[in-house]
Amino acid sequence: MDAKTASMTPPTYDAARLIADHQAGVWRYLRVLGCESALAEDLTQETFLAVLQRPFKELSPAATAAYLRTIAHNLFVSHYRRQRKVTTTDDVAKLEELSQEWGRLVGEDDSEKLLELLKACFHQLTERARLALNLRFGKNASRPEIAAALQLTEDGAKNLMQRAKQQLRVCIESQLK
Repeated sequence: MDAKTASMTPPTYDAARLIADHQAGVWRYLRVLGCESALAEDLTQETFLAVLQRPFKELSPAATAAYLRTIAHNLFVSHYRRQRKVTTTDDVAKLEELSQEWGRLVGEDDSEKLLELLKACFHQLTERARLALNLRFGKNASRPEIAAALQLTEDGAKNLMQRAKQQLRVCIESQLK
């Protein structure tokens, strides 16, 4: 094989390793964008199928993660456009903003460090705040259900969760500096 032919040959990579290294990060990224869990799983698989169906060259873990997030983002937007759930440029702009924030927070770590920081910060919350967030994001409970479980009004439950999420954000950002 001559140099010209070699430069035209798609580079090889270990698909199993690529998936193992980046699958969780792609899934978490889709969840941050607002994807339901089952849809995030489907779109994560579609992301890797798209990569496996065309030539791909791994440059670095950070570049690979960014490339995979771009594919996942486009699949997510396409899905919701087909479902007519994303209909305005404002909706897409909000997704772009979330995507940029995710990239800023995660950087080259592809979410593992961020997940560890989240766990550590989560344990710093009050027991009541942890319970509210566990009910909401772990058990998909509604605000009235959370309010009843914590013996709060619906507005009280909303405020508690907003404060807890803000505390998590501040805690994580302070540790990333």
